[in-house]
Amino acid sequence: MTKRQKKYLTRIIISLVLFLVLFIIDLIIHLEDIMPANGFILPLILYLVLYFIIGYDILLKAFKNIKNKEIFDENLLMIIATIGAFLIGEYAEGIAVMIFYQVGEFFQSFAVSKSRKSIAKLMDIRPDYANLIINDEIKTVEPDEVKVNDLILVKPGERIPLDGIIVKGETSIDTKALTGESVPSDLKEGNKVISGTINLTKTITVKVSNTFHDSTVSKILDLVENAEQNKSKPEAFITKFARYYTPIVVIFAFLLALIPSLITKEPKTWIYRALNFLVVSCPCALVISVPLSFFAGIGACSRFGILVKGSNYLERFNKSNMFVFDKTGTLTKGNFDVIEVLPKESKEYILHLAAVAEADSNHPIAVSIKKAYGKPVHSDYHLENIAGMGIKATNEDIILCGNEKLMLANNIDYIKHSGVGSIIYVAKNNKFVGSILIADEIKKESKEVIIYLNSIGAKTIMLTGDNNIVAESVAKNLELTNYQANLLPQDKVKIVEDLLKNKRKNDVLCFVGDGINDAPVLMQSDIGVAMGALGSDAAIEAADIVLMNDDLSKIKICKKIAKKTMSIVYQNIIFAIGIKILVLILSAFGYANMWMAVFADVGVAVLAILNAMRANTKKIR
Repeated sequence: MTKRQKKYLTRIIISLVLFLVLFIIDLIIHLEDIMPANGFILPLILYLVLYFIIGYDILLKAFKNIKNKEIFDENLLMIIATIGAFLIGEYAEGIAVMIFYQVGEFFQSFAVSKSRKSIAKLMDIRPDYANLIINDEIKTVEPDEVKVNDLILVKPGERIPLDGIIVKGETSIDTKALTGESVPSDLKEGNKVISGTINLTKTITVKVSNTFHDSTVSKILDLVENAEQNKSKPEAFITKFARYYTPIVVIFAFLLALIPSLITKEPKTWIYRALNFLVVSCPCALVISVPLSFFAGIGACSRFGILVKGSNYLERFNKSNMFVFDKTGTLTKGNFDVIEVLPKESKEYILHLAAVAEADSNHPIAVSIKKAYGKPVHSDYHLENIAGMGIKATNEDIILCGNEKLMLANNIDYIKHSGVGSIIYVAKNNKFVGSILIADEIKKESKEVIIYLNSIGAKTIMLTGDNNIVAESVAKNLELTNYQANLLPQDKVKIVEDLLKNKRKNDVLCFVGDGINDAPVLMQSDIGVAMGALGSDAAIEAADIVLMNDDLSKIKICKKIAKKTMSIVYQNIIFAIGIKILVLILSAFGYANMWMAVFADVGVAVLAILNAMRANTKKIR
């Protein structure tokens, strides 16, 4: 709780205690009897002093709003209702309404503060300074003073102020504030570092690649700060609703007080009912709880390293029922790995022979073989690259390492591998030794996410530039609804355009890509989700939702948060409007007193706010 909130709560408690003391004294000795001639003066003065103690800020807000020509709001409704209660001699009820209204305002402040914590943690990524290296000397400067290609020193415990490349040293980096990932990343010379992350273990020297204005941290902060501009339909509706609703209520209350008073000649009765009507009609529960629900939902997303650019995107994502995925880097890891070696009992020997043959190659397939072998390779073989076939390594022995064509060209009787991917056959001295299956490995969380999306009735479609055999294998493994293969980047754009054109009215198409090559498709989709976007300018700018690491399971988490948030929003709207309509009718016909009106206003607002806070949860079901 902030100091301001503590002061606010203290004022409410003091006012409540004073009110109870004054109310009890008035009940016991009747303050009006102390001055028989003008009995109303003493209680009026005492209650007015208490009224100003508890309500001076509401009076100031209403005065400022009137001055700025924003006349009709909840502050004005409270003032009319409470001062009206004083005018008809209901001092205690006027004070009670103001105290309970302030209790509601306190709950609102506390709830917003709590919901802001996740966002505030994200805002803490803003760096305070940079250690600029100038002629072997260190100068502490503002991050925006550093230029591209400048060298900066980052010590253990310091926040990395700008994007760049490590040119000296190695360390562990904490990326939790941006990605939600608790495990540190180990980086060395040549690795990229991202602004906003924290250097944990050793001092490193970084060559700056982006100015502060163009850095990852700056772009993220801009998006967070501007997220409120992108309002959802319910939130925009509530804003417009309050603008027209309040003056209509004031006019109706005035007519309720005036017309029946002239007919029945009982002005006090009808003025009291009109005041009840004003208290009940205050739109606090709606105006506060609906934006707060979205704010809490966005805060919950940020806790998991999911950046949502506005409440409208969270609402739209909840409705998304067509998920189009890029394959490489999204559903798969985007790098070659040894998936299988046959025969299994000769795995070590086969990998050794292949690693010897591929010793001098930097081809991704060669790199994956050497990585799988995992031992230093000292080759004194003469290596010959046979175009379109593979490698021939010659010494006392001859090692052949390549595709089927290499085996056939050397009349080697080999066993065909049935796997999907790149098949490498290995032979020694013209005798077949074994085969290696190399493929782009499917991410372990991909199947879980696809199964979840299928279970909620969503279509799942994969677009890839790979050949049909590879695409069919991945689609079948993941149980995708559909797939298209052999696509160029422009083909993906055309396919998404066709899907958008032919979809049903209520369908919402969500494209999920790695954010680097998929920016055009991300922008044209109903909702674009960029994965593994840490450091990708294209992703952060083009996508509506940004997953700050490479974890596809965040799709499932975000979907569940969006669903829960929208459920809470509609609960609050139905609950608040339903209770208010009921008590408004009762107030108009004299069946509700001001205490019931206070519950219908403040009580409903507090309950709606507490309900809204449920959206910012650590537990996702």
